[in-house]
Amino acid sequence: MHPPDTDVVLKAVVLDIDWKDLEAIKRLKYKYQRCLDTKAWDELRGCFTEDATAAYSSGKFSFDGREAILKFLEGAMGADSFHSSHVVSQPEIDLVDERHATGRWCLQDCVIDTSFDMIIRGAAFYEDEYRKGDDGVWRISKTGYRRTYEEMLPRKSIEGLTLTESRWQSKRS
Repeated sequence: MHPPDTDVVLKAVVLDIDWKDLEAIKRLKYKYQRCLDTKAWDELRGCFTEDATAAYSSGKFSFDGREAILKFLEGAMGADSFHSSHVVSQPEIDLVDERHATGRWCLQDCVIDTSFDMIIRGAAFYEDEYRKGDDGVWRISKTGYRRTYEEMLPRKSIEGLTLTESRWQSKRS
C-alpha cells in the first residue's frame, strides 16, 4: 500500500475550506438582504466589520464605519411606511486568502413607500469585500453598488392599487 499523494490530500483540504468559506459568504450576503427588508438593525450590525465602508448608488451615499452605515440604513429604510425587497443572485466570489474575499452580486430591488406614495424598482451590481474575523466569522468590510437602472412610479397612477398586507402598518394604503 502506497502513502496518499500529499498534493491530492492538500488540494482536498483546500477545496473543503474554500467550499465552507464560499457558503458562509453567501449566507452572509443573504442575511444582509433579509435584515434590510425586515428592519433587523441589531442583527444587521453583526454583518459588518467595525471599520466597514459603504458606497451605495455609485457612491452617492458613502459611509465610513459600521455605525455610520447602520445609521444611514435605519434612517433611510426604518419607517413603517417603507417596504422593501432586495434580492441578490449570480454570486461571483473570489477568495483572496484565508481571511479575505471579494464578491460581485446582481441586485434587483423594489421599494413601496406609502408615505411618499411611490414605487421604486431597480437593478444594480454589488461589489463587496469580506474579512474573516479572529472568531472565524465572515463579515462585510466594504460594500456598494452601481445601478444599471432605477425607475419610480407614483402609486396613485395605478388605478385600484392597494397595499393589502404590511408587516409594519395596520392601516393599508
